[in-house]
Amino acid sequence: MPQGSSQPRPTHRVVLVVDENSNPFEMSCAIEVFGLPRPELGRELYDFRLCAAAPRTRMRDGFFTLTDVAELDAADEADTLIVPNRPDTDTPRSPEVLRAVRRAHARGARLVGFCSGAFTLAEAGLLDGRRAACHWMWADAFRARFAQVRLEPDVLFVDDGDILTASGSASALDLGLHVVRRDHGAEIANAVSRRLVFAAHRDGGQRQFVERPVPTVPDESLAPLLAWAQERLDEPLTVAGLAARAAVSPATLHRRFRSQLGTTPLAWLTGERVALACRLIERGEERLDVVAARSGLGTAANLRARLRRDTGLSPSAYRRRFGPAAGEALFV
Repeated sequence: MPQGSSQPRPTHRVVLVVDENSNPFEMSCAIEVFGLPRPELGRELYDFRLCAAAPRTRMRDGFFTLTDVAELDAADEADTLIVPNRPDTDTPRSPEVLRAVRRAHARGARLVGFCSGAFTLAEAGLLDGRRAACHWMWADAFRARFAQVRLEPDVLFVDDGDILTASGSASALDLGLHVVRRDHGAEIANAVSRRLVFAAHRDGGQRQFVERPVPTVPDESLAPLLAWAQERLDEPLTVAGLAARAAVSPATLHRRFRSQLGTTPLAWLTGERVALACRLIERGEERLDVVAARSGLGTAANLRARLRRDTGLSPSAYRRRFGPAAGEALFV
């Protein structure tokens, strides 16, 4: 929070633990999502701090040394604790860091692991019997060491309630925005993503990598079709209709969605409609039949089912939490 600000201090504290040989990129992702001032929103979203077990922490490959951050006991004040990650996954984490992670979990803090952070959570004994994601490059090593963890090796991130894990470096941003969306709603998450110039929503179930991240033939890009469909979500769009618009067969459209987005046309379309429904509710629309019609979800019953599946909330609970009269965000 900037010095001299008259805004109330955010009530939700996010603390990132930096350990020896931690990756700078994921640390920067956390700072970008949770630590920067948000003057365009008129309020700050989180109280963010960095902490470390030692006064001087050598970052990955000795790129630089981190100093002047809070001591490790700052982790004991976290509502959300982001655990350390690093490329040398075979080296055990320091016992004091693992103890801090266990203490945070025991008192009910939300835990987040980016990339190899899943190793930290598993070493702390907190992932047994639970779902988790980690980078595909370390999936076999992770399974060999932590057989009791239900690893999902081909997804961007896993939200398992109070423990969330992201698969790789860039998916740290996906998971960070997912956390913002969970805490503050789709409208605020979209504003943060615009600031980052990053995709507002990639579902955690998407694949970690796609066969052709950059299309080799420019006119095969899905961008024009996606933009066209986003302007018509209230219309009866179908996969066959999208394929006809793109002048390809439905099978070819499926292949392009899989290769470029890592999902299916129907899953993408449904996700966009749910996101629009969330924004409409946040902007104050109370009539569920209107929200369902304008978002293309059809009926109030379908809206209720889709919203509960994607957010865990009913429309009325979502409105209480994120609508115009919600006030300060409530945290789970």
